[in-house]
Amino acid sequence: MADTDFPKTSKPAERALINAGYTKLEQLAGVSEKELLRLHGMGPKAIRILKEALGERGMTFLP
Repeated sequence: MADTDFPKTSKPAERALINAGYTKLEQLAGVSEKELLRLHGMGPKAIRILKEALGERGMTFLP
């Protein structure tokens, strides 16, 4: 598995991000929730966890 700094989500969600080329949380600030939800394995719970983690770093998803 790739070296990531994502918060703990499901393995399918983590694999979806890695397979899409994302390995760092800050990369997700350049993506919309809608775009991430299109990834196979990504669900609303993972989006919520990632959104909270981005918020803790002063970042958000794109609108």
